[in-house]
Amino acid sequence: MANADTHQRIEVIFRDILDDETLVLRPEMTAGEVENWDSISHIDLMVGVEREFGLRFTTAEVAGLKNVGDLEALVEKKRAASGK
Repeated sequence: MANADTHQRIEVIFRDILDDETLVLRPEMTAGEVENWDSISHIDLMVGVEREFGLRFTTAEVAGLKNVGDLEALVEKKRAASGK
C-alpha cells in the first residue's frame, strides 16, 4: 500500500482531471469504475502524476498498470530510485 502522501497527492490529481471532488481512490480501483476515466483522461492523469512527482513513465510501465494501487506502487518505486 502506498504511503499517505503519495496516495493523497494522486487523489488530488484524479479529482482535478476527472472533475469529481468526491472521488475516493482505492488501490483496486480501475478505469471501468470511474466515470470520465477514458483513454484521453488516462493520458492526462499520467502526465499529471509525472509532473506532480517529477518523474517519467515509460510506455511499458503505463501499459502494465492494472489499477490505482499499481500506479501508486510505481510512483513510490520511482521516487525511491530517484530520491524524490
